[in-house]
This record gives sequence, structure tokens and C-alpha cells, in this order.
Amino acid sequence: MTEPARKLFAGPVTFLKSAPDLKFLPDPDVPEVAFAGRSNVGKSSLLNRLTNRNALARTSNTPGRTQELNFFDVGAPEEGALPVMRLVDMPGYGFAKAPKDVVRKWRHLVNDYLRGRVVLKRALVLIDARHGVKDVDREVMTMLDKAAVTYHLVITKADKIKASELAAVSAATEAEGRKHVAAHPKLLVTSSEKDFGIAELRAAVLEAIQSN
Repeated sequence: MTEPARKLFAGPVTFLKSAPDLKFLPDPDVPEVAFAGRSNVGKSSLLNRLTNRNALARTSNTPGRTQELNFFDVGAPEEGALPVMRLVDMPGYGFAKAPKDVVRKWRHLVNDYLRGRVVLKRALVLIDARHGVKDVDREVMTMLDKAAVTYHLVITKADKIKASELAAVSAATEAEGRKHVAAHPKLLVTSSEKDFGIAELRAAVLEAIQSN
């Protein structure tokens, strides 16, 4: 899948829309892969690296800036045709500096999207290599289990820790994944800064949208 995935993400990738509420979602006519992760886990940087764009997803020093579901079209076979797939950047969870009612709204939006989106093929749950799996990540994983949405655990910022520490956090994350029925057995380890694991991530995304 590596070369077809490289070609897919080397093609057109465009921002489609932001959806602050379910009624603003695009029509469910294209397979989707959603990115979930704690605020400051490196989600925007990973999206930018995945798509070979510098500023497709906004990066910010202020965690929690993404407050809507952001949709990106990937690949368009011909003029006027539907894209091959869509990436969905979901609001970060955890350490967002925002009022509780705003955080609650984000959570409801994400929960409802995950539970009811028929074209959602897979979620990617991002785990910061420096911190490992936290309770708030386990909550999201349990929510995905209940929604029967298959997800990959994806370690980010792998370059920020020593190799021995990365091996330990990878083993612990894999062990955590085995406790969850919807977790995909393959752990993905990435670094946006060093371009590490990005080809494997692209291939996993392509494999996901082609699965039944």
C-alpha cells in the first residue's frame, strides 16, 4: 500500500469545511478517516506531514484551538468528481483551556459524529510518546469500542524521547490496545518532525478506506 498511498497524498488535498454541529456535516458519500487526540498531541503537525502540506491544518501553541470538525478532501480522480476520501480533524480533548460548557459541546459533537457516521472507516487515536496513554485517551478508546469504530493507536513525537523510552511506551501502548475490542492490532509510531513512520501511516489510511 505504501506507493499507492504516497501517490494519493501527493495529489490534490483541499480544505472542504468546518462543522460546528452535526447538521453542517458534508453528505456521507465518501469514506472518512478521523484524527482524535489530546490537545497538544501534535495532531495538526501530523496532518500536515501526512498530506505533504505546510499549513493544511492549523498548528498553534495554544492547545484546544480546533473547536469544530474540520473536513479535508483527498484526491479527485477527475474534474467535478467526488474525492477519494476525507480526513476529519476532530477537536482535541484533555487539556484545552476553554470554558467547561464549550468543552462539553466539543465532546457531544465528537461523540455523536463517531456513533452515527456511516462512512467513517477508521479513527486514529494519537498518543504523545512523552506521556503515553492517559485516562482521557482510555475514555475515547472505550467510546470507540462502544461505537464499533475500528481505530489505530498512533504514537506521535517519537523523536522527542530516547529509543529505550520509545520501546517501553510502544509496548505499554500495544498492551493497552489489546484491552479494547475496536483497537487495530498494528501500532503506528510516528514523528512529524523527522518524517518517521509517515509512509506507514499513509498506507494504513489507504487500507482503512478500502476495507469493508
